[in-house]
Amino acid sequence: MNNIEYNKPLYASDTKHFHSSSHPMKKRVLSIQSHVVSGYVGNKAAVFPLQLLGYDVDIINSVQFSNHTGYAQGFKGDVLQGDQLTSLLQGMEQNGLLADVGHLLTGYIGSASFLQAVINVITQLRASNYHSKEVVRFVCDPVLGDNGKLYVPKELVEIYRTQVLPLANVVTPNQFEVEQLTGISVYTEVDAKRACRVLLDMGPNLVFITSCVLVEEENKQYAEDDDEKEKTIAILAAQRLTTTGEEEDDEFLRIDSPLYPGSFTGTGDLTASLLLAHTEDGLNIKDAMEKVINTVHAVIRRTHEASTSSSNNTTDNRACYARELKLIASKADIENPPQIFQAVRI
Repeated sequence: MNNIEYNKPLYASDTKHFHSSSHPMKKRVLSIQSHVVSGYVGNKAAVFPLQLLGYDVDIINSVQFSNHTGYAQGFKGDVLQGDQLTSLLQGMEQNGLLADVGHLLTGYIGSASFLQAVINVITQLRASNYHSKEVVRFVCDPVLGDNGKLYVPKELVEIYRTQVLPLANVVTPNQFEVEQLTGISVYTEVDAKRACRVLLDMGPNLVFITSCVLVEEENKQYAEDDDEKEKTIAILAAQRLTTTGEEEDDEFLRIDSPLYPGSFTGTGDLTASLLLAHTEDGLNIKDAMEKVINTVHAVIRRTHEASTSSSNNTTDNRACYARELKLIASKADIENPPQIFQAVRI
């Protein structure tokens, strides 16, 4: 057994936390993502935090798998088809269940036909809500791949670029996905800002790069040759504030967060859900970014500590299971994010 205290804030009582307030009635969220029976990715990582933060969530599982795909012995399960998604939406529509949906959240989508069906979903939702992009917010996590490898058919990249992102309010790619969507290789902060502008030009007014290893920072950290030096990962946000004629006013923010060894699946899904929650009411993007990243870091740190204490489990599957996000144990941090990391304007 590990000694991590569950349902208590990860940090000491003298650590500052964001002010907790009762949650007023929120607009309903329709979340279309993957589902796993065991573990916390896709909807399993996104729905619980949203509910804790006061949201009623309608859930459609794009796939239902036994576990995430990183397990050594594979996985079993089923994939929802585009026509099945359409049928589910028709059932909701005929019972008047779409009229008060205020947010669409999407994650892993594995086929072009299903992605086209999702495009129809946001179109239908906005038609049910007076065709307004302001009434139904679309938070899109364009899950394409990571670490130089595509997880989905390559044809989805162009569909996201030309059809999905123009409809999105918020987009939350990782570094690899940014490069796929923009054609820009992101090595430096300057590259990242340039790529963000390209994404903003596609339609969203908020771009949130969930993880980015920048070459100049990586070289700097390794050049210090200090084993005790904490490695970090950059998270960047870009918001289009106003457009005056042909001049765009864009705001850029950055947080550097500790990089823990190992792979923690589901952090992107968690990030997108928290971003949806903390930006709904027009919260200052700096404050929203700090709440999101401090929460995600608390979850990752708790997961890392738990997996380290379980290091005697040497089989691949047990090690993978030990790194499943400790989401339930992080309830208090989701509700009251610690104030450890601050966003800086760049």
